[in-house]
Formats: sequence, C-alpha cells, structure tokens
Amino acid sequence: MRINGLEREFLVIGENIHTTRVVLSKGKLVVEAPDGRESVRFYDTGGERRYLPIPEAMKSTQDYEEGRVKHVKIAVQLAMGGEGADNDSAMAYLERMVQRQEEAGANFLDLNVDEISLKLEEQKAAMQWLVETVGGVASTPLSVDSSNAEILETGLRTCRAEGNQVTGRPMLNSASLERIDALDLARGYGAVVMVTAAGTKGMPESNTERVDHASQMIEAALAKGIAAADIYVDPLVFPISVDMNFGNHCLDAIRELRECFGEEIHISGGFSNVSFGLPMRKLINDVFLILAIGAGADSGIVDPVTSDPSEIFAIDRDSAPYQLAEDMLLGKDRNCKSFLRAYRKGELG
Repeated sequence: MRINGLEREFLVIGENIHTTRVVLSKGKLVVEAPDGRESVRFYDTGGERRYLPIPEAMKSTQDYEEGRVKHVKIAVQLAMGGEGADNDSAMAYLERMVQRQEEAGANFLDLNVDEISLKLEEQKAAMQWLVETVGGVASTPLSVDSSNAEILETGLRTCRAEGNQVTGRPMLNSASLERIDALDLARGYGAVVMVTAAGTKGMPESNTERVDHASQMIEAALAKGIAAADIYVDPLVFPISVDMNFGNHCLDAIRELRECFGEEIHISGGFSNVSFGLPMRKLINDVFLILAIGAGADSGIVDPVTSDPSEIFAIDRDSAPYQLAEDMLLGKDRNCKSFLRAYRKGELG
C-alpha cells in the first residue's frame, strides 16, 4: 500500500480472519433475519444482503452472554459443517471478508483458528480447511497465525501442497525466543516470518528488553539463511490503559531496531492492542499507527477496512482529539485522565 508522504510502501497484514474476532450482540450488525433467527447481516461479494445465523450452541457461551458474538468462528464452523443454506451463507461471509480486505489494500491475509476448538486435531483440521478455502478465492498471500507450532506447520504445509491455489509466499506468524524452532518451519517452507520481542519466559518489560529479544530473533533468522527482507519484527504493543509507558516502550524499540538493522527488515506489530480497555479505540489506534510509522514501522497487523492507513495519514494532527490521544500514548497523560475527561464531555468527536 502506498501512502502519500511516505517514501516506502506500507505493508498491511489484514487481521480479520481470526476466530477471536467479535461483533457486539447489541450492535447494528446483529439482527433478526427474515427466517426469524438472530444473525449477523452482511453483503456478499455480489452486493446481495445475506445473513450469517448465530447457532443456538453459541448462545450458551460466556462470550455471547457477555454481549460478544464470535462471527468468524461461527462462519468457519458452519462453512466446514456440510451442505445447506447455512453452509452457503457462511462461505459467502468468508469470501466477502477476503474481498473487503483485498479491496482495502491488504498485502497478507492473517488466518487464525486457535479458538475454533480446544482440541489440537480439530484446530489443525480447521487451519488446513481455511487455508484451502481462502487460498482458493484470494489473490493475496496468506499469513498463518497460531500459538501452536503444529498448527503453524499444518497451515504452511497446506499453502505449499501441490494443487492448492494459494497466491505467493506465505507468512509464518510468529516465531519468538520461546519457540525459536518456528524459524526452521519458515525456512523449510520458504515463508517470510514475523518474529516477536517475547522472551524465553514471558513478555518484555521495557524497550531495552524488546530490542534485546527481537535482535536475538533477527540474528537467529539471518543465521538460518532467512533474508533480511523476509523478516518482519513485532516489538509487541501493550495497552496504554495498563501502563502509561507502554506506548513509549514500543516506539523507542521501533526506533532502535530500525537504526540497528537498517531499512531492509520490516517492522510491524498489532498496533490496535494499544487501545484495549479505552473508549474511542479507532482514534487511539489511528494516532498510534502514525506515531509507529514515524518511529520507523513499515508494516502493521491492522484491519485495513476500518483503519485505512492512507486516510489515517490525512488526520488533522493539530486537532484537540489528536493531541489528547498523542499525549496519552506518549506517556504525558497519567492514568489517561485528560483523555477520559474529554471523552466524558463529548469533546473527542
């Protein structure tokens, strides 16, 4: 994706096709369908209004009882389930998700099935099915995302299987010091790789630890023959609502990693994590993306449909909402008090 004002391309890893994703049951997308069932409404790739039914089994889950509908999980389960109208609707739902992300400029489509089941074999089966299905309709390379190495390998192996129509080289998301063997999977399947700043025993607690952990992963990847241009680095983004220093920890790490490893590697990350627990999440995410790119990031695990980087860069940076969000993200607003006060007063737009 080309963004006005930036010299280099910004690479978008579309984050939507995850079984963790939710819509609110009280939101505008959840409605009563013509057949009387509670459903998620959508338009298919041909522009026709369609409905993804919410199964009764889903309504007994804690997520649903707390107002969250895991719509991607529903779509995958129904689409894998066999024939019939619900299967057709679920397939149409997934195809439309692919279409929307590609039209919005995604460079990779990130696939994650970790929450489809608690059973590993069912997770692996879902990953194989999803890679085959999305790969059959997408013109964009796939990013195989999981916390389990066996699921990662299943996804990469399926991408590379003879006869599959998957476009381009896949991405492995992700490798870290706690599972450094994932680098061998990336090399073995010819994948580009996302490495993270996680340590051997947990998450980093400072920008220094982020740089140290990520540097070790970059060096390990290079030593295994993975080209610098095939390495994406996630310095790890944590919620600013938890600690006012988390924004600066990430931004400082991005600057140091860019300075240490030059322009050839890619620096990415799940930047929307920064806004967890706060209102006006889109505003916060947009401002943090601008700050991250300014610090040296050239990629992001983002939703390009709702957060178009080209539109984000056109934001008025002198506006009060922008300045309040920036101050909070840069650690100048202790406990987010000024930002929350402005929100309560309706001053954030």
